Amino acid sequence: MVKRRVHVAAAAIISEDSRKVLLARRPSNVDHGGMWEFPGGKLAPYETGLEGLKRELHEELGVEILRAQPLIRIHHEYPDKHILLDVWQVHAFAGEPFGREGQAVRWVAMEELVGYPFPAANLPILRAVMLPTEYLITGEESDEARFDASLTRALTEDGVRLVQLRAKTLDEADYLARAERALALCHEHGARLLLNGEPEWLESVDADGIHLTSERLMKLQRRPIAEAKWLSASTHDRRQLVQAGHIGCDFVTLSPLRTTPSHPEVAPMGWHDFQQLVECAAMPVFALGGMTRFDANHARAVGAQGIASIRDFWK
Repeated sequence: MVKRRVHVAAAAIISEDSRKVLLARRPSNVDHGGMWEFPGGKLAPYETGLEGLKRELHEELGVEILRAQPLIRIHHEYPDKHILLDVWQVHAFAGEPFGREGQAVRWVAMEELVGYPFPAANLPILRAVMLPTEYLITGEESDEARFDASLTRALTEDGVRLVQLRAKTLDEADYLARAERALALCHEHGARLLLNGEPEWLESVDADGIHLTSERLMKLQRRPIAEAKWLSASTHDRRQLVQAGHIGCDFVTLSPLRTTPSHPEVAPMGWHDFQQLVECAAMPVFALGGMTRFDANHARAVGAQGIASIRDFWK
């Protein structure tokens, strides 16, 4: 049986202080009744995602979108239909939102979102909303004082809030010692730290999550860490993206978008192929490979969560 396809536009409406997001409760007489969702609705045949979203938010909440950008596109299979969720992050709007159709609406703090019941198709939006647009991968550094200074500068001057501790030249003991100091620095500045290493290392250092290499990713049969921790992975093709979705990764990096000095022999995928791969991903994707913060808006426009970089943040 051919499933019906439903194209839906949804909004992650962010508060002025960037600490809260607006949720709406689904009526009890519809599918997933009583659950919470990001407001929006079905597109008319002639509408683009943003056009449909502007109409829906005016009809449902009485607000007018002033500034928005793409956040994530999600394909989700239900038993009876295929849903495409075209999600936009709304940064500025006019009017005071209220439930014009009698639905409950509520501003919810980012850290409290995980306590709300959502339809399954909305779950990747939760991750995208809670993640920043810039992902720092630390550079190789043998001197611990210089490492601490570089990380502190990235956290304070660049405002980095998501860090992957990459240190391939260190043995396990030295890596974990560096991880303890890096975790303290990150938490002092409100940032998350992911360890690039064995999932078991979280038993020694209570970091915010684990980043998997593509090799480690492809060997796994299931998610290797608790749901309360963040799990990311390096991916380079469709097969690895599918595997990341299968084991429940919260987000991934996809590379190389451009040729890089560290891997000059690897052919870059370019923006077109990157966009095609992002479209099939089941989680937020960071563009990696020759990226700078000036690429962030372009990356968002083709469906990425943002950019990941070593050189642009690690000085």
